[in-house]
Parts: sequence; C-alpha cells; structure tokens
Amino acid sequence: MFWRILWRLLYASRGRLALAVFAVASGAAVSAALLNLDLDATDKLTREFRVLGANVVISAAQNGDAAATLDTEEMNQIEQLHLPEVVAATPYLYLPAQAEAVGNHAAVIVAGTSLDEAARMNSWWKVEGDWVSARDNRSDCMIGEQAASRLGLIPGQSVKIHYAGREATLRVAGIVTAGSSEDSQMFIGLPLAQALAGLEARASLIQVMARGSAPEIEDVIRRLSIALPGLQVRPLRQLAEAEGRLLERIRGLLFGTVLLILVLTSLGVLAAMAGLALERRRDVGLMKALGGSVRKIMRFFLAEATAIGFAGGIFGFIAGMALSEWIGERVFSVSIAPRLVVLPATLALMVLVSLAGALPLRLLGRVRPSDILRGE
Repeated sequence: MFWRILWRLLYASRGRLALAVFAVASGAAVSAALLNLDLDATDKLTREFRVLGANVVISAAQNGDAAATLDTEEMNQIEQLHLPEVVAATPYLYLPAQAEAVGNHAAVIVAGTSLDEAARMNSWWKVEGDWVSARDNRSDCMIGEQAASRLGLIPGQSVKIHYAGREATLRVAGIVTAGSSEDSQMFIGLPLAQALAGLEARASLIQVMARGSAPEIEDVIRRLSIALPGLQVRPLRQLAEAEGRLLERIRGLLFGTVLLILVLTSLGVLAAMAGLALERRRDVGLMKALGGSVRKIMRFFLAEATAIGFAGGIFGFIAGMALSEWIGERVFSVSIAPRLVVLPATLALMVLVSLAGALPLRLLGRVRPSDILRGE
C-alpha cells in the first residue's frame, strides 16, 4: 500500500516534481563534474609537474669549495636502487666557456650531460631542429635560444667552444626554448665536456626526475641520501612549493563552488516543495481524518524527496562526467577520466540536498482535518 500511494503522489504531481528533479540534476551535474575534476585533474596536473624537469638534485658537499665535483660512478648506485619513482637521472658538468660562430663571440655556460636522458627529462622543451639522441655524441650539440641569438646560430651551423686552453668544434643540431636559464646554455655530450675540463669521470651534479606525491618524493630523497653518504640530496623546493600552492588553490576553488551549487540547488528544491506543500494540504487533511499519523504521512514525503534526489543525482552524474571532460580539455588541457567513486558521493549529496529542501513539508503536520473537511 505504501508504494502504491507513493506512486500516486509522484504521478499526480509529476509536473512540479520534474522541475525539482531538473534543479537537483543541474546541481548534481556541476557538483559531479567538479568532484571528478578534483580527483582526476589534480592527479594529472601532479604528473604534469613531474615532467617539468628535475625535482631532485644530488651534488658534492661544498665544504667551502664552490667548484666541488662528484664521481659519475654514483650513477651506478642510483640505478642499483631500482626506485620506481625515478623516471630519469643524468649527471651534469658545467663549464664557463667561450663560444665562437660566424664571426661572433660570446661567453656561454656549457652543460655536459647524457643527452638521451636529458631529452627524457626535458621533453617539454621546444626544439627547433633535431635533438641529439646519442648519449656520447662528440660532434653535435644543442644550444639555448638566447645563446644562439647572441652567436647568430641556426640549426646545421658550426660553433667552436674554448675552455682551459682546449677547444672543440660542434654542429648545432637543434635550438631549445625552455623559458629558463637553459636558454643561455649549450648542451654537449658529457665525455666531451670532461675532456675539455680535464675532469675524467667527474660531474658538477646529478639531476633526478622523480614522480609521485610529496611523501613519495621525500622517501626517494631519504633513500638516495642513505645510498649516497657524503653527497647532498635535496629537492627543488620552488617547484614543489609552486605545485602545492597551485593544487591547493584549485582544490579550494572546486570545493567552494560545489558548496555554493549545493546551497542554490537546495533553494531550488525548497521552492518546488513549498508549492507542493500547498497542493498537498487537502490530501494530508484527508489522511489524518482517516486515522493516519503525522509520522506515517511524513514518510511519504520524505520518500518522495529521496526519489527526487536519486533521480536528479543519476541524471546529473551522467551530465557531470561529460561536463568534467569538457572542462578538463578547455581549462586544464588534460583528458579527464570518469571516476565511479563520484557516483555514490553525488547521490548522497543530492539526497541530503533534497531532504533539506523538503523542510516546508513539515508544515503539513500542522494541518487540521477539521479545517480541510470544512473546506477552509
């Protein structure tokens, strides 16, 4: 009997209830989209941050010597750890050299490195020309756009570098744009840089790119510090802090918007239910006259509000997944995957909002059967 009467009530007020379902579905769509963005977009943005170059640097203990170097054999110890979070690691040897090309001279920082690992670590760089892929290439180099501009270089031309009485002539394979200090550097194979400096098997530092959450990165640093005693292992705090601030602001904006949407949705349901309460006065009076208790009568209306919340939540979830995909592509430039965990969260929120919006129906408990029977 309960379900039969409930169906009659729903069918009799289908027009007004459809508006309430639409209001709930609209709020559910936006809420589900933003919750899905928080779960998926922030995770992908974290991974995007992890490909913006190295976030851990290993260097020799300074001890007052600014030119201290480390043994490149330390790379073997890093590889032996088999850390799944470490995506790439490469040594760098920096030399303040003089460069000469097409009649121009300029001071340039030469960075000797494993060029194949540097390519993996800095895949976001823009390259005009080709990237030198051979690790020990001694004939080609990469050069930053600012250094190339000062020397008047384009891909395919030759450049001569001088350091400590030694020199080498290289072909410019590509010009890189990194938007940072790398734009004024020249990148050559590590063996050639060591030969120019007379520092066999030495490097200025080792750059490591590790993926994972902040605690996972801290764990990588701890394990590297244990495996490499006597060396300094430190994170690039600026990158980590910038990531944390950005993600915190995005999360705050998303949850603030969800809260506002829930309030507005609750007001929409409240308006629909207030009108429904006026329509149901006669029905409630008749139920009371036939001996129905206020508790039993309110069960019908609470079930009605719950049904509105479920219906609106399901329709809103479907629309919200499409909306989150659109927002992800347009705003964050990432593909957003639907998270099924958002569905129960959306349904729970919408049911609570619908029940909160059904508060005007409590006024029906004050309806007196005698007034209804007299036609008042």
